[in-house]
Amino acid sequence: MPVMLDPLTRVRLSAMMFLEFFVWGAWFVTLGTYLAADLGASGSQIALAFLTQSLGAILAPFIVGLIADRFFAAQRILGVLHLFSAVMLFLAGRQDDFGAFFAFALLAMISFMPTLALANSISFRRMHSPEKQFPAVRVFGTIGWIIAGLLIGWLGWETGGALANTFVMAAIGSALLGVYAFTLPHTPPSPSDGPATVRDVLGLDALALLKSRSYLVFFIASVLICIPLAFYYNFTNLYLNEIGVSGAAAVQSLGQVSEVLFLLIMPFMLKKLGVKRTLLIGMLAWAVRYVCFAFGDAGSLIWLVVLGLVLHGVCYDFFFVAGQIYTDRFAPAKVRSAAQGLISLATYGVGLLIGSLISGPIVDAFLAADGTHRWQIIWLIPAGLAVVVTLFFAALFREQKEVEAAVEEPAP
Repeated sequence: MPVMLDPLTRVRLSAMMFLEFFVWGAWFVTLGTYLAADLGASGSQIALAFLTQSLGAILAPFIVGLIADRFFAAQRILGVLHLFSAVMLFLAGRQDDFGAFFAFALLAMISFMPTLALANSISFRRMHSPEKQFPAVRVFGTIGWIIAGLLIGWLGWETGGALANTFVMAAIGSALLGVYAFTLPHTPPSPSDGPATVRDVLGLDALALLKSRSYLVFFIASVLICIPLAFYYNFTNLYLNEIGVSGAAAVQSLGQVSEVLFLLIMPFMLKKLGVKRTLLIGMLAWAVRYVCFAFGDAGSLIWLVVLGLVLHGVCYDFFFVAGQIYTDRFAPAKVRSAAQGLISLATYGVGLLIGSLISGPIVDAFLAADGTHRWQIIWLIPAGLAVVVTLFFAALFREQKEVEAAVEEPAP
């Protein structure tokens, strides 16, 4: 009989998720504004700074394949990585030039990005029905992100020129999680059928998932949809501040508020809509969001900007969270951690890397004479890209009945 997720374990995992995403949201949301205002960075340099996330995500499946699926307990490595990241984040916020900042931010992200897959793996290993139990735990990560944004707005760091403090806040959160991780439920490596090989160490067994046409199309779409996603991550806060939205970071947290709602209804949506339609809605929402940004302003059309932000719940949950659940059900038990790392590589790694390389020069190309940007043109570009990816996925993805059944029913 499956073991139910007991209330204490649920609380412990929820606290882990809260701190995990609090750390990320504490400095990443306002990074573009900080670099432009404090370090005088160009659009290309801002995109390069966000690219550190992609480089960390590219390394994530190899790190996770080594430490979580084969040799070491996942919660212990989660702790070590967060303690190291705390130091790097603190030092990043103390730099006066972009080159030094980039070096510390890169080290911080190389240590942080694998923890996303590790946190998912620790959670999934305690759940007999992740598609029903995971959203209620993962929602606390979204709450952590919201609290970080609200704190930045309440403290007035954006308008007061004190965004360097966000790195201190993130470092404290990362250190707390680093210590707390050692108290989490023990999550040892999955049993091995034989001695470790290079393939095991690098987590390459997860690549076998790509032999399935269904999963291959999902993987490619995950890479492609993150190209327009990079525009949102890299430049939304700068956009909101430029058009005159007061308390931009706090306003931006409306997206995470909607994410909470859609996370809670995710099990129902997966059951009623199925995997394909759920993922399609998530991808199409990205195009709608960018159109809202393109035609919104801080005056009478502020409602379009707010709508674009609120759509984040659909954009993120219906594609990324649903994709994580789909991946967990699709992958064999012994490579599930590596499979989560693989999907992180596709999204936060390769996709956002390409998107960062593209978005920076585009934003620079539409710099106006007064130092602001021609945001309408900028936002319509990722909107078009998102439509193309949606059409690609709709035409080629074939939902596998056995995976669909697994999503609808608890695992045996």
